[in-house]
Amino acid sequence: MSDEPEAQDQRGEDARLAALDERINAVREREEMRKTPNAGAQSDDSYRLGNRVLAELIAGIGGGAFIGWTIDQLIGRGHWGLLVVMGLGTFAAFRNIIRISTRRSE
Repeated sequence: MSDEPEAQDQRGEDARLAALDERINAVREREEMRKTPNAGAQSDDSYRLGNRVLAELIAGIGGGAFIGWTIDQLIGRGHWGLLVVMGLGTFAAFRNIIRISTRRSE
């Protein structure tokens, strides 16, 4: 009769270990499911952010150069309008890029 309690304890431990393995596997599956969809969304967000930064840079410098050139053509005095307004456009583009990069992620 002394063998029976030991046999019951071993079966109880085996059942607890099996239950623990099932819970661990369930948690792993949930974690994998949680991580998988975010990988695609994260790369899409990064791609959109990169495109926005590029657009800000091109628009700031290109728009400033075009407006400055137009002012120079209307006034007809050298290329000072081009240089000044393109410099302001570059400054505005970098200011916007810094503002975008310091925004907190949601």
